[in-house]
Amino acid sequence: MAAAVAVAVTAATTTTTTTTTTATADVKASIKQEDCSFLPIVHDIIKCMDKDSQDVHQELNRLKTKLQETRELILAIPGIDLSPEQQQLQLQNLRDQVRTKNELLQKYKSLCMFDIPKT
Repeated sequence: MAAAVAVAVTAATTTTTTTTTTATADVKASIKQEDCSFLPIVHDIIKCMDKDSQDVHQELNRLKTKLQETRELILAIPGIDLSPEQQQLQLQNLRDQVRTKNELLQKYKSLCMFDIPKT
């Protein structure tokens, strides 16, 4: 009975951890280094200013749009709304879960039903 409860708790914890990991992976996948690079736009603005071009306003609007998109990406990062103390607490909880799962895994591996007969 205790083993069944431990398996159920482990399964629920695994689901939570997997969901958090998947959300983080999705955000990382959506953020590329090029998405946060402002230097090319600043370079284009300077070139327009050197030429006395009328495109300066267009380039400035492009920079404003890029800054807004980057702000939105940053706000979409999981855990960004948590304080450093809360993040440390969450990290400690996740480490405890991993340790508990490893202990359970070792316990179940040591059970005789997993012994494979050699032929």
